[in-house]
Amino acid sequence: MDRITSGWINGFVGVLIFSASLPATRAAVADFNPIFVTGARASIAALLGVALLLAFREKRPARSDLASLFVTALGVVVRFPLLTALALRHITSAHSIVFIGLLPLATAIFGVVRGGERMKPLFWLFSCMGSLLVAGFALTQNLSASVTGDLLMFAAIVVCGLDYAEGARLSRTLGGWQVICWALVLSLPIMLPLTLYVMPTDWQNVGQPAWIGLFYVSLFSMLIGFIFWYRGLAQGGIAAVGQLQLLQPFFGLVLAATLLHETVGWPMIVVTVAVILCVAGAKRFAR
Repeated sequence: MDRITSGWINGFVGVLIFSASLPATRAAVADFNPIFVTGARASIAALLGVALLLAFREKRPARSDLASLFVTALGVVVRFPLLTALALRHITSAHSIVFIGLLPLATAIFGVVRGGERMKPLFWLFSCMGSLLVAGFALTQNLSASVTGDLLMFAAIVVCGLDYAEGARLSRTLGGWQVICWALVLSLPIMLPLTLYVMPTDWQNVGQPAWIGLFYVSLFSMLIGFIFWYRGLAQGGIAAVGQLQLLQPFFGLVLAATLLHETVGWPMIVVTVAVILCVAGAKRFAR
């Protein structure tokens, strides 16, 4: 199997895993404090990352890689999980998933800035059309009730695009699973004390869905998904493989409707499909 094909396969697996992240986070924050969810998922994944690094006797990253690792850790371990957890206190996971349509554009932009990639003009045309569709959809909603959630989700998408590009750039030299493990290790001295500080005093009111959601985001969203995703971006190209995120809204909407019994209206489905088509067009003109 050639490197490009392997990159697309790894990227697809990563997107499939990430698709359940928002519904799982929504289930977790129903009974847990969003800050606790953010800290707990990072701490659990970090302890597993430490075990992996020790088991495979991985060398420490070079000093020149530490700045990028800190950026990656701050984003994927702290900022994105916290912003999405806070957003899901105001909006449904089905509504938040539509914003994932912005991720390919954000990833591509930072792929150019941080990864040195170059795209054709039509690539940017299709990507921008998809972004406008998402923004237009948000404007048709009841902003008085969800403006906070929408702004938090938009900030999360920008942060996520940067961290995807930064992590993928590091994966070219460090390896995909090593990047996320070292990023988690760097965050552990902060996230573990934070988790213990905001830990619930009463566990009896925490339902099974919240536990399952916390387990999923800790093991799959925070660790396993990134192992596949960073490897895929590094192998197939940040902007090109990043377009696989166009599948994430579809998978996520199905999960939100199936697992959380949330209502997915036709306007949301139409916008999501339109965004998918726009990003598919962008993929066709990626260098």
